[in-house]
Amino acid sequence: MPVPGVSARKRQLLAALADGEFHSGQQLAARAGISRSAVWKHVRGLTALGLDIEGVTGRGYRLAAPVELLDAAAIRAHLDRAGTAPLQVEVLFETASTNRCLFEQPDGTVHGRAVLAEYQSAGRGRGDNRWLAAPAGGLCLSLGWRYEAAPASLTGLSLAAGVAVAGALQAAGCSGVGLKWPNDVMADNAKLGGILVESRLQGAGPCEIVIGVGVNMHLPEQLARSLDRRVTDLATLQGSALPSRNRLAAAIIAGLASMLERYGREGFAAFISDWRRLDAGCDRDAVLLQGGRQSRGHIAGIDDNGLLIMIVEGERRKFSSGELSLRLLK
Repeated sequence: MPVPGVSARKRQLLAALADGEFHSGQQLAARAGISRSAVWKHVRGLTALGLDIEGVTGRGYRLAAPVELLDAAAIRAHLDRAGTAPLQVEVLFETASTNRCLFEQPDGTVHGRAVLAEYQSAGRGRGDNRWLAAPAGGLCLSLGWRYEAAPASLTGLSLAAGVAVAGALQAAGCSGVGLKWPNDVMADNAKLGGILVESRLQGAGPCEIVIGVGVNMHLPEQLARSLDRRVTDLATLQGSALPSRNRLAAAIIAGLASMLERYGREGFAAFISDWRRLDAGCDRDAVLLQGGRQSRGHIAGIDDNGLLIMIVEGERRKFSSGELSLRLLK
């Protein structure tokens, strides 16, 4: 039998601590088949990744809050009950990026594949931004899709994906969810999640899409403080009514799959009214960052193609997402 690698040991340790109760170093070592010193090293490794683990002499280790580990079979069962078309679901403990994992499939096929990870070592947002989350502290997932003929426009796809994610969160009991152009999921005037859409075109023919989604569920305080913007998580918003991670993951995947099918037929027009209803930035002042340049203006919503409409120095202007970043002002 092969010896489990470092990621497998970390997952074993996290699974043992998932109930939020104290477990002695001896119990953890016996369960994982490693030494107590190895347990200590793995605990330090998980803590360095942002997981909040408490160690007390004579009692052992425990997580600050219980966690529900991702389970491919449970997610698949939820998808089946929802009547979602057959999808392949894979759960990893650790990967660089779930988007990258999909695009690097050995057979080159991404369609209908969902990849989830407890931890991403190089999770990405738009541009050079990173997506940071502690192991099992949120949802990091990607869904791949293939259009035999590319839709007329992909401009609104990240906005349509936001509508799907917001719908899944609302169905899970999260109230006050909104969207900030072009790819942020908001709640309580803070960032709750983000979306990254990447595409691979083959001339005028097939088009492969990968949609990455990150949602904060338990965001450790020290990790939140390291970010340059206000963030929130479902634990803060919902308290004891926190939804099941596996159920929420399935709801988001099902919502994205349904959205992608409809987008292929109808384009962004099918989602624009919902996006406008969820728009957290409309009629607010904001700063638009373009490389080293800043433009301050007033947001007037989006046009029918999903472009941002902003009044800058009295002029009504439109912006595509590109390498732009939008910061709402109070």
